[in-house]
Amino acid sequence: MKKIRVGFGYDVHRFAENRKLWLGGIQVPHDKGLEGHSDADVLIHALCDALLGAAHARNIGYHFPDTDAAFEHIDSKILLQKTMEIIRSKGYEPGNADITVCAEKPKLNPFIPSMQSCLARIMGVDEEDVSIKATTSEQMGFVGRGEGIAAYATVLIERVS
Repeated sequence: MKKIRVGFGYDVHRFAENRKLWLGGIQVPHDKGLEGHSDADVLIHALCDALLGAAHARNIGYHFPDTDAAFEHIDSKILLQKTMEIIRSKGYEPGNADITVCAEKPKLNPFIPSMQSCLARIMGVDEEDVSIKATTSEQMGFVGRGEGIAAYATVLIERVS
């Protein structure tokens, strides 16, 4: 009998001036980026939390705290690589990921295939195993007011050893 586990991740970051916008491991053209200790890639952060949670390995803040200078301005793709090492050290492999990004602007649909390709390569899965969807919050709440971006991720992992 295969052992499978499900994980859920959520992250938010507010917009900030003079920052590049990184989402899903790629730079997205926009007049603002996201504020954070790292590159603030909200999509990857939610994905890491989902993977770590599924593997019963705490959360992104535990492994990569924003109080550690080693992670200041770090590329979140590196955090995802390290997260994959953690879940694999526990005997798990990713099955699939389903991610939703909630942003009023910029429009993200044109960038989704590049994000899927980037994440699949880092995770060592097929692109069809990484689903990314973009939505808005219909101008409600902090996302709707254009103050930031939220991301939600659900993953399935399975024990292989």
